[in-house]
Amino acid sequence: MNTERMVPMHGEESSAALSPKTMMSRFAILLLVSIGVGAAGGATVLEAHQATAVGVFLAIIMGTLFFWGFRLAIAFLGLAVLICTNSLSIAQFVQSSALEVILFLVGMMIVVGALRDLGFFTWVVQLIVSMPNISGRKFIAVTAVASALLACAVDEVTSIIFISTLIFQVCDRLKLNPTPYILIAVLATNVGSAGTMMGNPVGIYIGTKGGLTFGDFMLWSFPLMLVALGVTVLFLLYFYRKELRQFDVNLQERLSRNLSLAPVVDVPYRRGLALLIFTILAIASHHQLETLLGLGRNSVLLVAPLVCAGLVMILRPDRARHYVEREVDWWTLLFFMLLFAIAGTLEHTHVDRVMADYFTSVCGGSPMLLIPFILATSAIGSAFVDNVIFVAAFCPVIEQLSVSVKAFPLWWALLFGACIGGNITMIGSTANIVALGMLEKKAPHQMGFFAWLKVGALSALLAGGVVWIGLVVTSPFMPDRVSRVGFEQLAGNFDGKEVEISAVYGSPATAPDEFEVVMSDTLAFRLDPEKGGSPVRLVAVVPSAWIGKSGIQPGESGVFRGRLYSGRTPDQESVLYVSEISGVK
Repeated sequence: MNTERMVPMHGEESSAALSPKTMMSRFAILLLVSIGVGAAGGATVLEAHQATAVGVFLAIIMGTLFFWGFRLAIAFLGLAVLICTNSLSIAQFVQSSALEVILFLVGMMIVVGALRDLGFFTWVVQLIVSMPNISGRKFIAVTAVASALLACAVDEVTSIIFISTLIFQVCDRLKLNPTPYILIAVLATNVGSAGTMMGNPVGIYIGTKGGLTFGDFMLWSFPLMLVALGVTVLFLLYFYRKELRQFDVNLQERLSRNLSLAPVVDVPYRRGLALLIFTILAIASHHQLETLLGLGRNSVLLVAPLVCAGLVMILRPDRARHYVEREVDWWTLLFFMLLFAIAGTLEHTHVDRVMADYFTSVCGGSPMLLIPFILATSAIGSAFVDNVIFVAAFCPVIEQLSVSVKAFPLWWALLFGACIGGNITMIGSTANIVALGMLEKKAPHQMGFFAWLKVGALSALLAGGVVWIGLVVTSPFMPDRVSRVGFEQLAGNFDGKEVEISAVYGSPATAPDEFEVVMSDTLAFRLDPEKGGSPVRLVAVVPSAWIGKSGIQPGESGVFRGRLYSGRTPDQESVLYVSEISGVK
């Protein structure tokens, strides 16, 4: 996560090294494209505030591509434009800046710094080096899996730093080019970062926006990640089979001279392992603790790393200031906070509804079509743009789509697309950039863009295909959360979605014959909006006995819950098969 300190090749120095002419030309392109797209949107389907929000967000995206070192300055200016044009209020800024996510990352960064101090990562490296009967395939398979699992437990950047150190050490002794081994490890790391909400900043952001728990990740995301990881590792073992055979040859030659692969040292690891286990258990038990204590969803999840970080700072007071000042990447976290707020403008100005309507027009509101569409779009976008930026823009769209479609598969498609898409190009993820920065200092032959693209795109395609199939197969078994909808949202494409709607018990009606949902001894009546004025006609179908139990009478309002089906034609009523009536007044 501390990418600015570790990778100057992609930090402020890279922007500062640009010539004035290059900077001016890039800045002109940034302004022309962002203003042009915003103006074109305003002249067609967007309102003025929506066009401003789109233009500023596009400027942020292009700013990270053209001026990586100045991305925070561009975010500052973009936020000022949104506030001064009344596209974003201060209250909306505070609401959208995802401070809970920022604090979660602060806590995890402090914990990771303590783990580094306590020798935990060195111990993991020593375990790999001391494997019995080591071979090229065994070494790289274990290294890849360890890199992925380590990313799940801490984060992708910390994982790739320590695994890369191990690879350089082994390749130096065997006189091998470390490039293919580094590439295998970083591709596995990106896939592994989708396994838990701790592996990547997009994981905790998606978890927060989607209301997903640690248990949800372990039940639905982690097993799918393991399958995708297995396919990725098998492909890479085949792709680099020649290099692995050379590994075995050089290894046998070294062992024949009674030389070890790497020195094995005794590392005190127990305190670091205990800290990691305590942190994971605290995060994993958050849902049960929230239920027990009557707290809001994900409250304990977001403060658990802060509790662990606080304990670390109490137990190691001499290192506390170092952890806060040096281990926490404040530059990146501040950028994330502004980015989340600017992305929130897309929600406040209802650009997300425009995008969701477009997605629905393309995919028809079917999860079987939306899953591959979101997976592919987020993967391709994250290959060229920081995946946090892409996810921040897409989360409001997923929230809108989830009003009429089961949400879980869409969130997982976004998560895996953002993480796996980082494998496509060498700039697709922070882990890629960190690994390449380390490789520049070690390897005489550098990795070219198209050389990476060849193996990265193929591995991403295979992993993405596995995830697509996995989500399609498991989607029917995923829970469907109730959507709270209003009459203005009934124009969407509903097909049995569980919803709640506040409405008035209206006049008697007849349910359309096209809906093949049989309910015996039922009563059908119209549901009218409490404030009137909706062009959408809604018919409720309720078991007759429930009306008496609920106590609702014609003309009274209540909250109606059930499965909603949109009309098959624009002139046909939507039908709500009611399962519960509450809040009668």
